[in-house]
Amino acid sequence: MTTGKDPLPPYFNIDPAAAAAKLSDPVGTARFAKAAAFASKGRQDLARRGYAPDGKKRLRRFSTWEICKYLIPVAAAHFRRVLKKYPDLPQGTGEGNSKWFSLEDVLRLRQHFAAEGASGREYLPYRPEGLPAKIVAVSNFKGGTSKTTTTAHLAMSAALDGYKVLVIDLDSQGSLTSIMGGDVPDEWSTAFPLLAKDYAQAVQAENTVREARGEPPLPFDETLTEALKVSPRNIIQSTHWPNIDLLGAQLNLYWAEFQIPVWRMGLRSWQLWDALTNALTDEGVVDDYDIIFLDTPPALGYLTINALAAADILLVPLGASFLEFDSTGRFFDMLYSTFASVEEGENAVRRRDGLPEISFEWDAVRALITRFDANQQTDLANVIQAYFGDFMTTYRQEMTAMVGQAGEQVNGIYEADYREFNRDTYVRGRETFDRTWAEVKELIIGTWYRDVQTRTQEAQNG
Repeated sequence: MTTGKDPLPPYFNIDPAAAAAKLSDPVGTARFAKAAAFASKGRQDLARRGYAPDGKKRLRRFSTWEICKYLIPVAAAHFRRVLKKYPDLPQGTGEGNSKWFSLEDVLRLRQHFAAEGASGREYLPYRPEGLPAKIVAVSNFKGGTSKTTTTAHLAMSAALDGYKVLVIDLDSQGSLTSIMGGDVPDEWSTAFPLLAKDYAQAVQAENTVREARGEPPLPFDETLTEALKVSPRNIIQSTHWPNIDLLGAQLNLYWAEFQIPVWRMGLRSWQLWDALTNALTDEGVVDDYDIIFLDTPPALGYLTINALAAADILLVPLGASFLEFDSTGRFFDMLYSTFASVEEGENAVRRRDGLPEISFEWDAVRALITRFDANQQTDLANVIQAYFGDFMTTYRQEMTAMVGQAGEQVNGIYEADYREFNRDTYVRGRETFDRTWAEVKELIIGTWYRDVQTRTQEAQNG
């Protein structure tokens, strides 16, 4: 029973006249431009929190403790003895035993230990020769699932492990680009010209056929002409990580979602889903790297379809909530509908023309629980695990204070200096991503090994 002393909830007794007095004038479209300008300035200011005073991102140095605990499997005392014995190796900076090394130094030291160190230790990660990079797409059409955070930390984990990594940001919000310190002035510095180039080449081939038949050519505008001049290597940029490169994104990349269906209507035979795959393979980008990570928009649009078609491994982050579980289930349903429809339509034509049929296939697919709170979400996470079964990773990525603090500074947790935290807090915070990387790395290594076995078998049979 409510007494006279109990305050009413705030949504009672709102005075209409007072509410109207608080309103501004009706909002026109120009006001959005003003809000966007303010947000752009704020975004730059906030992003600079993780930058050096000169406005450039730089990767911190790593201590002897970190190197021996996380990066190179060698005892600290032996590590110091090796540096003393080989003065040409990087010696680090600092006094006494407190030495600090750049990641470039660590990569050189890895090579030395691989050549001179004890046998049976993994100084360099497994990477079979003669095989292309493994492409890992991180995707879910629900926003807020830690998709970009997961992509960034997997890329950093792989780089710290010694792999050469390319990250491709296909989300026009450009959050991954901000984390990696990318400079993307317009859509011509994104994946857009690569998709346009693939269409341009398809139009050229079609027009050659049309010319032979005496038919009028398809239109070839300035965008397509310019796209033909673009190579992926022209627009891939280095980052503050010595072994991570970036193909960034910015707002105008979203234009591709409108342009791709227009191109497809102009040339129905253009296989739009293969545009990114062709860009990465035809010019040898997959041979330049060990692992390529694709961060996709929170929607199953044309950019996401290109990423999924290019991927060898698909990772689907989701939180341990009913809504995210439900949304992820619908995402899988959409994937089936989309790719089964493409297969059905294309193969009907191919059967008619006597061509081999196509089918989409992934080496592995895993759903990954992120932002996990064991105190509140264990029961629901167990239910999700039961329903998704072998689609799930076994480890659940916990949310820690360290992760939140790194995010506020537009950094990855691996970029955070452990001296800013309690040592135990740092170890726990890092472990949540180390264990995720361990599962993803196992998938990558397993699929590479399977590829090697297939190649060997084919050579024996050939």
